[in-house]
Amino acid sequence: MKLSQSSEEARWAAVCQRDAQAAGSFVYAVRSTGVFCRPGCPSRRPRRENTCFFDSPEAALAAGFRACLRCRPAASLCVDPHVALVEAACRSMAAADAPLLLAVLAERAGLSPHHFLRVFKKHTGLTPHAWAAGLRAGRLREALGEGMAVSEAIYHAGYNASSRFYEEADRVLGMTPGAFRAGGAKTRIRFGLGECALGAILVAASERGLCAIALGDAPEPLLRELESRFPKAELVGGDPGFEDWMAQVIGFVEAPGTGLHLPLDLRGTAFQLRVWQALSDIPPGSRLSYSELAARIGAPAAVRAVAGACAANTLAVAIPCHRVVRSDGGLSGYRWGVARKRALLDREAESR
Repeated sequence: MKLSQSSEEARWAAVCQRDAQAAGSFVYAVRSTGVFCRPGCPSRRPRRENTCFFDSPEAALAAGFRACLRCRPAASLCVDPHVALVEAACRSMAAADAPLLLAVLAERAGLSPHHFLRVFKKHTGLTPHAWAAGLRAGRLREALGEGMAVSEAIYHAGYNASSRFYEEADRVLGMTPGAFRAGGAKTRIRFGLGECALGAILVAASERGLCAIALGDAPEPLLRELESRFPKAELVGGDPGFEDWMAQVIGFVEAPGTGLHLPLDLRGTAFQLRVWQALSDIPPGSRLSYSELAARIGAPAAVRAVAGACAANTLAVAIPCHRVVRSDGGLSGYRWGVARKRALLDREAESR
């Protein structure tokens, strides 16, 4: 159900006021983190442009978002007793000033380290160590995005060594922390806007490769979204040297079977990169369910986390998250619209 602008703004006002009385009437999701919350959640307020709203936790889950571990908006949906143990461990890691040892987490859960590790990985798709790394990465992006000094961001994110910080920061941010903090300042991003069979298309590339392929009804919102991701970057449009890249991407959208032979600038957590690689291995014309994709990466119980990684993809078609469907074969949410997802799948089926 699509909300009117006034309804959305009323819900946004409830989020800003952390109105607990609005709980139960809707949940809000944050595209940049892949998490959805109750209106009264004490978490840091998200940016308006990254926020969307759903009538129920089930709708947010179907769209690929995962439940917040602080306000637990989907608590009523949990039936596995181990889920509560895993959520408690995640909250402990989020609240800790330093990384928690596996033995400590296992003791708090009342399980042996080996059993706890198996349970945690089953439900999240990650080891506790990797989950903590993803948590640090999210805090890092959030802190730098709000203009926090790099030295403060290191402390805020929970890195205990600057060398480890820079090792992870480059992969997650795709640029130096200083450049990310400055909104992509001194980062040169070439882009092009055009039309394809699916409507308007935006293609953008950093020095590393394609960093955005977006689809929409009109070009202006696509450009605004790119500007919001890199508010101080040097965005270069109309570059004659970029026209060939633009043509290759549009040609690939029209005929996915031809392949796309351009470098990709992927920015995500270790888990997201695993999911995106698995998506890239799905051949055109084929479909996988979220549960099948989770099993393919060795995390059969991490279906929601897999759906969240699909939702975080910013490279339409190049990372083919449109090839993932519900277990019953139905089409769930798609960042660029379910109608486009159906059109892509139909086109690929016809070309087999």
